Amino acid sequence: MCGIAGYYNVNKKINQEKFEKMVDIIEHRGPDDRGTYYWNGLALGHRRLSIIDLSLDGHQPFFYKERYVMVFNGEIYNYKELKNELVEKGYQFKTKTDTEVLIAAYDCYGKECVQRFNGMWAFAIYDKQKNELYCARDRFGIKPFYYFWDKNELIFGSEIKQILCMMNQNPTVNR
Repeated sequence: MCGIAGYYNVNKKINQEKFEKMVDIIEHRGPDDRGTYYWNGLALGHRRLSIIDLSLDGHQPFFYKERYVMVFNGEIYNYKELKNELVEKGYQFKTKTDTEVLIAAYDCYGKECVQRFNGMWAFAIYDKQKNELYCARDRFGIKPFYYFWDKNELIFGSEIKQILCMMNQNPTVNR
């Protein structure tokens, strides 16, 4: 199942204790592994349920080319075909994970990479070089991606309760 968490604050402030709680409240989604990443007002978190590659190679946040950091929930069904395509383009792989294939596809094709994916996913990729965060969810919303944005902070996760845990205000219903 897995679960992701993310937080970005334009003022570069992160309450790490609250963010760690945000990651921990979805432990049921991924009891096999846990990881967090903090950088310049950005926090990414992941809870892992090992399915495709049971090794530690699938640990997230996943780092690629010292440029990208990604958290990913889902499965790319055609990752082996995509991997072969990318190998033909000169890409080399260190793992057997669909996670590495996804992030290499992003490196190769940019945001259009999602057009090549067959599967279900929710992910966030931070590009350190461009200082850009790209988030995507599969076409049908099979993998959840809930978010809150108020011009000062972006909070996202696999479950709504994660967002409520991080909010600095009391939520109200938008009728």
